[in-house]
Amino acid sequence: MQDSLEPALASIAGTPVKLTGAGRTDRGVHARLQVAHFDTEANRPSAAWVRGVNASLPDSVAVLWSQQVPDDFHARYSAHARTYRYQLLNRPVRPGLAAHYLGWFHLPLDVESMRAAAALFVGEHDFSAFRSSECQAKSPVRTIHQFEISKRGETIDFVVRANAFLHHMVRNMVGTLVYVGKGKHPPHWVQELLHSKDRSKSAPTFGPQGLYLEKIEYEPRWRLPL
Repeated sequence: MQDSLEPALASIAGTPVKLTGAGRTDRGVHARLQVAHFDTEANRPSAAWVRGVNASLPDSVAVLWSQQVPDDFHARYSAHARTYRYQLLNRPVRPGLAAHYLGWFHLPLDVESMRAAAALFVGEHDFSAFRSSECQAKSPVRTIHQFEISKRGETIDFVVRANAFLHHMVRNMVGTLVYVGKGKHPPHWVQELLHSKDRSKSAPTFGPQGLYLEKIEYEPRWRLPL
């Protein structure tokens, strides 16, 4: 997104623009919503920052709104919660047209066991066992507010809300829950992994195709049209 949006903004501002997003997404991960800020001395109407910028963007990216914010607003650090959804197709046959938008696992999964395991992620924990070796976060401690799992036909949705996430954290948690769901480990394995703080003991990282950044939350005082 950043690679497309910065040049489009620069074409309206008439000068290079440095964009700061609320969070990073890996290649192949989708964002149904993203919030970003930038500084500029260019004085343009709001419509120019929306329709004008959209005219220079690829079809996969669209600016929905724009507004001025106080100097102390920061798209990343002012956010107090984020929600991700992982959509997993659970059937013997792989997806076709939706291959780039769904994760896939071929064996039957026990949703109730995965729910019991997901509940153990809720709260403040050291998530070292679920972070990428490339993660640059200063602290591995994060607080998960909510972790829900639902099933619709052949699709299982993993929805997790937290104050922030580590690199690959959601995909690593989903991989771990799939191991529980297929019966390789019991639900309390999640606690063992959290206590171990050892990434090598948890499940492999699940693919990015089914992961979506869905919601970013800010205090009402910023008056963002989210």
